[in-house]
Amino acid sequence: MSTNHAKRAFKYRFYPTDAQAAELSRTFGCVRKVYNMALAARTAAWARQERVNYNQTSALLTAWKKTAELAYLNNVSSVPLQQALRHLQVAFTNFFGKRAKYPRFKSRKKSRKSAEYTTSGFRFREGKLTLAKMSEPLAIVWSRPLPEGARPSTVTVSQDAAGRWFVSMLCEDPRVRPLAAADAAVGVDVGLDHLLTLSTGEKIANPRHERRDRARLALAQRRLAKKAKGDGANRAKARHKVAKIHTKITDRRRDALHKLSSRLVHENQVVVIEDLTVRTMLKNHTLARAISDAAWAQFRTMLEYKATWYGRELVVVDRWFPSSKLCSACGTLQNKMPLHVRTWTCDCGTTHDRDVNAAKNLLAAGLAVSVCGAGVRPQRSTPGGRSAVKQKTPRREP
Repeated sequence: MSTNHAKRAFKYRFYPTDAQAAELSRTFGCVRKVYNMALAARTAAWARQERVNYNQTSALLTAWKKTAELAYLNNVSSVPLQQALRHLQVAFTNFFGKRAKYPRFKSRKKSRKSAEYTTSGFRFREGKLTLAKMSEPLAIVWSRPLPEGARPSTVTVSQDAAGRWFVSMLCEDPRVRPLAAADAAVGVDVGLDHLLTLSTGEKIANPRHERRDRARLALAQRRLAKKAKGDGANRAKARHKVAKIHTKITDRRRDALHKLSSRLVHENQVVVIEDLTVRTMLKNHTLARAISDAAWAQFRTMLEYKATWYGRELVVVDRWFPSSKLCSACGTLQNKMPLHVRTWTCDCGTTHDRDVNAAKNLLAAGLAVSVCGAGVRPQRSTPGGRSAVKQKTPRREP
């Protein structure tokens, strides 16, 4: 049997007992402590122009456990602690590879509460998951079945800001495989008035998930702001209400983006999008809230891994490509195209919808590189000499 199946995470909600919740909370704290101490040790070594790798931090962890001050680290499973060191190693690898910024310390209040277990840290039998240091299996709500015969390779337990508990299991999924080749290709222009505009002319409305709950969220935030910082219980309740509203917004947004990205990947062999610098765009305080709510970066991430899963091509067009100012009919480049102009007529007589025209131009630029092959530049480029196509997610062969 082939073992080249894609690995996929299956996330479920669970309800721990009081003892399990206490054990997991201790584990989260120890994971954060070990990560921060290892980061401090590596930072000090970096200042001395020395490098510390995973094996050295693992030896440090063994030494820390033998001290009276840190002996409590022995009370939780060692597997999540070792995984924290591995995650730190990955963070430094990405930093040295110039793919990420220097690793940051984990905050008690703001950092994600999670712990990762490898196969030696859990037992999965007959549909029941039991973690190390626990005598009872987790009470998981199986909202969807795991792939038949699936055996989790890693298990990640987490708690969100609203206090909900989740377990994510990484399994091989034989159902994720390249799809039959499709004849269709689509250009996708993202926006705020419409979340997506396709080169086919279809416009997908912006659900504006955050706006639906803005009044409730603002009220909850005002009530939180009025709570004195010393008023522990009442302030915690108010903070929980704010977090609960945020999680509902996030869940709805993620669900909608999953459906859209899956549809585009399944229907089209080539999907072309624009490379947007969302982080820079968020500096525009007038539009920052709407841009965050649209979640363009999250949508792109979903397209990237789903294209890899299903053997599709995702082409990313350079942000400087003048998709809105270029006539998709004759190729004439307009000098100016203010944002308030939603329709315009070219000298050739073609009347364009701004967003549909941009999507058509993105598709044309993307198909140029898709047809020519990876690494081949399309003929059309911007006046400044920049290439229209920035990068391409290659098609995965069956």
